[in-house]
Amino acid sequence: MRDDFQRLFGREPEAEGAAPGRVNLIGDHTDYAEGFCLPMPLAHETRVAMARASRFRAASLTNGETKEFDPAGPPRGDWTDYVAGPIAELAKRGFVLPPVEVLVRSDVPQGAGVSSSAALEVAVIRAALSLLGAEMSDADIARAAQAAENIYCGVQCGILDQMACAVGRPGEALLLDCRVNEGRLVAVPPSFRFAVIHCGQERRLVDGAYNARRASVEAAARLLGLVSLRDATVEAVAGIDDAEIASRARHVVSENARVLAAVEALRSADALQFGDLMVESHLSLARDYEVSTSALDRLVETAIAAGAFGARLTGAGFGGCIVALIAPGEAERWWARVQAENPKAWAVQL
Repeated sequence: MRDDFQRLFGREPEAEGAAPGRVNLIGDHTDYAEGFCLPMPLAHETRVAMARASRFRAASLTNGETKEFDPAGPPRGDWTDYVAGPIAELAKRGFVLPPVEVLVRSDVPQGAGVSSSAALEVAVIRAALSLLGAEMSDADIARAAQAAENIYCGVQCGILDQMACAVGRPGEALLLDCRVNEGRLVAVPPSFRFAVIHCGQERRLVDGAYNARRASVEAAARLLGLVSLRDATVEAVAGIDDAEIASRARHVVSENARVLAAVEALRSADALQFGDLMVESHLSLARDYEVSTSALDRLVETAIAAGAFGARLTGAGFGGCIVALIAPGEAERWWARVQAENPKAWAVQL
C-alpha cells in the first residue's frame, strides 16, 4: 500500500485505515424497520491510505482511476462519493480534514451485496481520524458512515452494513439491534463454516425497487398504528387488507423472529436448526418480499442438494450472493458439486 501511494502521489502516506466486507447470515430488509440482523465480517477488506495535499484526489487500485473530488461540493455520482461523503460527514462532527490524497485498495467484490461501499466508508473514516490524531468508537464510526451514505450519497440504507464493517470481529457474528443501533458479538462455533457464493448475476438494485419495499414496510407500520414493524405481531400483519403490504410486513416480522432463533442455534451449535432458519428466510425473501431471482433460487437449491445445512440469498437481493452453512471439512467437495450445476457462479469465500 505504501509503495503504491509513493508511486502514485510521490510521497509516503501519513495514515491508513481498513474495514472488512460483510455477509449477513440472516436478517435482511429488517434494519430499516428497527429490527434485528446477524452479519459477520468477511476475510476480504478495503484499505485506505491518505496524506495531506494541495487538493482532494482519490486513486483506486481496483478501478485503475485517479479522480479529483470535493467533500464540500455536490456528489459526482461515482465511487469517489464514498470517499467524499465520509469526509463531509466527519466535518459536521467537528473533525475537519484538510485537502488529502487518498489511495483505495480493496478485494471486497463490488456489486455483490457484501458491503463494498460500507467497507470503503468505514476505512476512509478510520484513516481520516488517524490523520487528525482523533478517535471515535466503532459504533460512532458506523453511524457516521451510514449518515454519509444516506445524506451525501443519497442511498437510504439502514445501519446494517456500516455497523457490521465497523464493529464486526473475525469468528463472531454481530446480533444487531437496529432500534438502538447497537450490537452484541456472538461466537460462531468451530463446527460452522459459512460459504459465500456469487450467483453470477450482477445485483440489479434499482433505487425504485428498494425504495418501494421500504415504503411498503413503512405503510404497514402506519396501518397498524406503530412506529415500526419491530413491534408488530404475525396476527396483526395478517389483518392488513392490502395483500402486497401484508406480504412485505410478514417477511419483516417473521425474519426478526428467525434472527433471534438463529442466535440461540449458534449458542447451542445446532447446525440443523440454523440451516432450517436460513431456508425459511430465503423462502420469505423470495415469496413475501420478492427480492430473489431465478439464479439465486437455483443456487440455493443446489447448495442444499450438495450437502449444505441451509442456504439463503444475502444482502438486498436482485442478484449477488448467497450464504450457505456447510461442514468445515466439506468445502471443496461441496463447491465442486455446486459449481458443476451453476457454471456462472463463483466463490467469494469458502
